[in-house]
Amino acid sequence: MLPLRRKALATTAIAITALALAACGSTDPLPADSSAKSETVSVDSQFGKVKVPAEPKRALGMYTTDVDILIALGIPLAKEQPIRGDGWTDFPAFFPQEELEGVKPFANYPDYNYERILGAQPDFILNGLGYDKKTVKKLPEIAPTYSVDAFDGRNWLVHFKETATALDRMDKYDEWMKKYEARVAEVKEAIGDDAKDIVVAPMDYYEGKVTSSCYAGVECKAFRDLGLKVFAPAETKGGEGISLSNEQVGRMSEVDYAFQIATPGKKGEAAHAKTQKDLAKNPLWARLAFVKNDQVIPYDMEMTYGSPSGQMAFLDVVEQALT
Repeated sequence: MLPLRRKALATTAIAITALALAACGSTDPLPADSSAKSETVSVDSQFGKVKVPAEPKRALGMYTTDVDILIALGIPLAKEQPIRGDGWTDFPAFFPQEELEGVKPFANYPDYNYERILGAQPDFILNGLGYDKKTVKKLPEIAPTYSVDAFDGRNWLVHFKETATALDRMDKYDEWMKKYEARVAEVKEAIGDDAKDIVVAPMDYYEGKVTSSCYAGVECKAFRDLGLKVFAPAETKGGEGISLSNEQVGRMSEVDYAFQIATPGKKGEAAHAKTQKDLAKNPLWARLAFVKNDQVIPYDMEMTYGSPSGQMAFLDVVEQALT
């Protein structure tokens, strides 16, 4: 899950105002359409009514999932956009590359870079990090902001639909859903009818424990849509799932494939290999069928946080594993 501890920068309203004044005095010209005052509309959000541009021209997503949602909703992007700063240097590889051409990433997590956000000169901000009330308060000082707590335990698609509805982009939501359903049908055909008896589990290894959870919604939605059997404990406690100590991992004996969160790139591959080596020291783990059959499937951690491209990409991961 997205970590709950945040080290948000203690940027004050005065500092933001000063930066705004500095930006206004810059010799760099704003885009040609910036002088025209765009029409605004009042929309409902989790944090009350907010006024936003009816047709944003330079939108910014506070987190990478927000960037992906903006693309899916057909909203033009500002030329700089946030990414994670804890080891990431670019947008996730499964994001739409054409729409990101010419867009420069900057680190904005776990520390928020309000100066760079201001420097991107957005005319609209989509903020999925509404659990952090500081962002809800500060971001509107930079640009009109639609905030949502996208990590409240509900399936990411619920938030996607609510955002599309509020921003009058349901046509784009419906368009994406049709593409997703068509892709599900393709993968179901590829993996065949025999797959319905396969038991699958989302998995992570954290602080010496194996966890299996449907909390984020991406993995388990894909599994269910494909007609696969989900490891039942992963769906308990509202999807918060189960945490297993070394002595309890035998409870995963029914699992045929475990899909494990991993970071991309060579460092991520090395970390995944080390995790498997550490886990293999536990004889209970080593005896599990999916471990012996080398059916622990790593996938990009960014998929699990919930966005249109992440959901589609996870279908690709499952198809590759089961065919």
